[in-house]
Amino acid sequence: SVSTADIDASNGTIHIINGVLGLPDIVDHAIANPSFTSLVTALGAADGDLVNVLKGAGPFTVLAPDNDAFATFLDGTALGDVNTAVLSQILLNHVIIGSTVTSSFLVDAGSGYTNTAATGAGGNPMSLYFNTSSGVTFNGISTVFEADIVGTNGIIHAVETVIGIPTVVTFAAADPNFSTLVTALTDLTPGTDFAAILSRTEGSNADGINPNFTVFAPTNDAFDALESVPGEAVLTQVLLHHVIGEANVTSSMLNNPGDTTAATLQGDNMTITLPGAGDNIANITDGSGASDIGIIAVDVQAGNGVIHVINKVMIPNL
Repeated sequence: SVSTADIDASNGTIHIINGVLGLPDIVDHAIANPSFTSLVTALGAADGDLVNVLKGAGPFTVLAPDNDAFATFLDGTALGDVNTAVLSQILLNHVIIGSTVTSSFLVDAGSGYTNTAATGAGGNPMSLYFNTSSGVTFNGISTVFEADIVGTNGIIHAVETVIGIPTVVTFAAADPNFSTLVTALTDLTPGTDFAAILSRTEGSNADGINPNFTVFAPTNDAFDALESVPGEAVLTQVLLHHVIGEANVTSSMLNNPGDTTAATLQGDNMTITLPGAGDNIANITDGSGASDIGIIAVDVQAGNGVIHVINKVMIPNL
């Protein structure tokens, strides 16, 4: 505290204090900022002793929702009524451990994926998508409004929205490389609510389609390479051929070298061959027998499944 105030000097003013000010860590910054009182309360309430975790050596990158973000997220629900294990995972989904990710680094990168401290399906690190085409936005929903608050053990970026646990649909909707896929899953197949189906987090569904989901997501270029997009009935079967149900198949689970075969929701098998040809991480043989389909990115981990990116649309044996 200040013991003597307002000592004027020729080039400023001095206040004498009764202690040495230490350098603030991540938690110190949050406690000192009145905009983060809800965040501090949530960190204390969640499982996992997160306050002490974030006072550790780090380095940490913390995406800090402000009080307004928490109010919107809770929507009238008392924080004490939120399951503490779920709350812990949501908060950990705002933390990147092991690196100090500055806003300039994100802007230079443009867009991409990193991992958070949260746990996705299969116990794997949760993915986080960032895009800087219009500000710095995470998972397509939460934008940074104050960046680069530096502490001794990391950095804070204040964000305007709480980032919930993502589904495979979250990443498809957030990443513009999948905009054609999203259109196919929604506007072009209105008879099947793919968005709702692939957002499921609970099993025992009446239609037998249950998470976790392994999704092979064609890029926009993959769809552009088709001679034409088929009508709804055929397209529905094509899209189902890109999903394995009740399995979170990561790249580390594939036979390497060798083949891994699995049944898709459409019914036909697909076979993944490692290593892939050329620049492909792996090659896929689809239900029609085409074997020139490449997996070009792997292991985008969501809470209800995992996405692998492919460079051609798979066609079942129709």
